[in-house]
Amino acid sequence: MSLITNSDIKSNIAMAALHNVIDPEIGLNVADLGLIYEINFDEDEMRVSTIMTLTTQFCPMGESIVDGVTQAMQQTFPEYNIQVDLIFDPPWSYDLISEEGREFLNL
Repeated sequence: MSLITNSDIKSNIAMAALHNVIDPEIGLNVADLGLIYEINFDEDEMRVSTIMTLTTQFCPMGESIVDGVTQAMQQTFPEYNIQVDLIFDPPWSYDLISEEGREFLNL
């Protein structure tokens, strides 16, 4: 039996908010695209840290997508400091797309 923690609930809320951040070139949200690697809550520092990637390092909409993630997290958790870290290792791949995303993209 696993316990659902407050952090698990907040992570689910965060992922739901990130479904509203759309990659404008692909038309799919960052959550279903698999761009979000981690969401961590530091209750002592009142900080939400999000580790994410882009489909390519040279994504022309990268800054806009990161800004969208930052804004979605800030709106969802206004009492927290928001930190979004962009990484490219491990690199993004089609394998990270959710089942819903695959259906949306007809993959």
